[in-house]
Formats: sequence, C-alpha cells, structure tokens
Amino acid sequence: MIQKHYAQLVVAIFFLIGVIPNAAFAEETPNIQSETAILMDGKTGQVLYEKNSKDEMYPASITKIVTALMAVKSNKMDEMVTVSENAREAEGTRVYLKEGETVPLEKLVKGMLINSGNDAAIAIAEHLSGSVESFSREMNDFLREEVGVQNTHFVNPNGLFDENHLTTAEDMARITQYAMKNGAFRSLFGIKQMEWSGEDWETTLINHHRLILDYDFVTGGKNGYVSESGFTLVTTASKGDQDLIVVTMKATDDRIAYQDTLNLFNYGFTAFSPVQFEKGTELGVVDQQEYSLSDNITLYQIDDHPIDLRISSENNLESVGNSYVSTLDSDHLTTTPLEQKDSEVTSEMTPVAEVKDEDTESVISSSTILYLGIGIFLFIILFLFFGRSNTSVKRHRTFP
Repeated sequence: MIQKHYAQLVVAIFFLIGVIPNAAFAEETPNIQSETAILMDGKTGQVLYEKNSKDEMYPASITKIVTALMAVKSNKMDEMVTVSENAREAEGTRVYLKEGETVPLEKLVKGMLINSGNDAAIAIAEHLSGSVESFSREMNDFLREEVGVQNTHFVNPNGLFDENHLTTAEDMARITQYAMKNGAFRSLFGIKQMEWSGEDWETTLINHHRLILDYDFVTGGKNGYVSESGFTLVTTASKGDQDLIVVTMKATDDRIAYQDTLNLFNYGFTAFSPVQFEKGTELGVVDQQEYSLSDNITLYQIDDHPIDLRISSENNLESVGNSYVSTLDSDHLTTTPLEQKDSEVTSEMTPVAEVKDEDTESVISSSTILYLGIGIFLFIILFLFFGRSNTSVKRHRTFP
C-alpha cells in the first residue's frame, strides 16, 4: 500500500514539473549572439538590457530611419521629387527609379523603408538638402542637437559602407525612441506592403523586416546588411501599456539577428515588473534649482534590483537599477527656482526618489508567486501522502 502511495507521489511531482509555465524561468537573461544589442523601454528610454551597446559599429540600412525621420519633419512630404542620375545609379537594393522621373516625397520614403531603396534615399537627400554631402551634415547636426545622441556620424543617407559611417546600438535605440514620438513617422515605420508603380518598375513591395510580417505585437522596424556591418536590426513592439525597442548589430546570420530580437522582447515583456513614480516626486536640488517629475512615470525592475531616480552631473534625469544607469526622457523633468535663503544653498544634488518598501512588496513578480504556490502545493501533497500512509498502517496494525 505504501509503495502505491510512493508511485502516486512521484507521478504527481513529475506532472507538476511538466506543467510549470515558461514564465517561471523568464527572468533568466537571454544569451545574445549579436555582437552588440540593447533592449530599451520606448516611453522613457530606460535600458533593460545591453551588450556592448556603446561600441561603434557600421549600421548599414538602419541609417534610413534617420533619413525617413528628417523627411517627415521637413513638412515637404507632398512635394514632387525629380530623380537625378546620381540617385538612379545607386548601388544595392533599389526601387528602380528612372532619371528624370518625378515621385512624391512620401512615396520615396515608403519605398526606402519597405524595400530599403538606396536610390530613394539619395533622391530624398538631394531634394531636401541639395546634395548627399549637405544632407549628411544636416543629419549629424540634427542627431546631436535635437535628438541628443553623441556617438553617431553619418556620411550618406542609406548606410552603404564607409569607414566613417558609424553609430552605436544605444544611439540607434535613442534615435528610434525619438522618432516613434512622431505620429507620421510611426505610421510609416510598420507598413507591411504597398503597391509600387513607377516608370521602370511595377510591383508589390513587401517589407524586408520579417518580424513586421509575422508578429502582431511588432509595430515597426528596419533591417540592414553590408558585409562590413553584418546583419543589423531595429525593431519596435508593444504589449499592453509597455513599448519596447530592440537593436541588434553585427549578427553573422539574419536568423541570429531575428532570434536575438525575439529573445529580448520576450525578456522585456515577461521578466520586469512596473513601478510608478508619481508626478511631483522631488528628485533633488542642483544650482538652486529644485528638480521634480512633471508627470507620472512608469519604470521596470527585476525583483532584486530596485530602481532609484537621480539627476546626473549634466542635469539629466537618470534611473539606476537592473544593473544599468539609464538617461531618461527629459520631458519628464521640471525645475523650480529656490527662494534665496539666509543659509547657503548647496549645489550638490540630494538623492531622490527611491522605491519604498511598500512599493517593492507590490512588485513581486508572477514567477515568485508561482514558486511559492508550487511549494505550498508540494507541501500539501507530502502532507496528504504521509497522512494517508500513517492511516493505512494503523488500519492494518494488530495488537496481542
């Protein structure tokens, strides 16, 4: 009888192990094979994962994200563009523009994003700035002064290889985060296909970024490849209230780039718990200016990495947690001058918003709860097993 109970117990335990959801193990950091990568919260700029994300890399066609953004922000999308000989002779992937052909700027932007048309990128640059060289200078000024990235230098609008055409995974994520705030850009970034009718080419363009076609939660993206850069990929995705950006660079195979991207999205959507900091939260005092949050902000943490907010030495909002220091969107900051007081006002920052004990208790992950439930369930099984075993022994016991 006791052997029968042992057999039932073993079967129950193996069944339980078999049905544990994958989410229980989602907090394991993914193994990323691309040379550089980053996972960023799209709303705040919080870094949730990074691998060599500050290393300079050749971007290939993900450069076209910037070209498209500049075209959108030019407010000239309805203008007609005359295709030059220089654009017609572009190398690599094209939409087969004909010299002298006139095409709406918006159509060129779509052809550039969906089919990665290098000829379309050159036509856009020449129309907006007069030449590829002038457009490249304006790209770099725009990225430094408006977007705020410092480690990117572009010399063309399409990403064809040049040893001076460089960026980082972190910069590309921040550029994409900035771009996705623009509704017109966002509507273009996720187009799956379009009918293309030109003087030399009529076809249906299918987006080269395969995840846009295969996954509903993917909201946009751009892929790239030249031999010197390897496979590069920028992807945006949304689930519930969470927006994520993944950049992978220098993968040796496009399947690696796509798998790394999916692994990072799975990690971002399952391993982190939201923590809200409320509007008006005081962040500290710097140079007689009191810093506070201008609105509610939601950040994401892993169980054992509570998040702090602080003001950096450059007076930017930063989050510290999940092993990374993240520069957050400055739109969340507000400053108030302090009134002059008799006592000297310090110019050093006072630290800041921390996740309080009650907040930490409220963000116990679903996997932690699952493990607790498993433990209780196993305890009940053992209790019932031994209870039944003892009862069985008592029933068969005889006394002299």
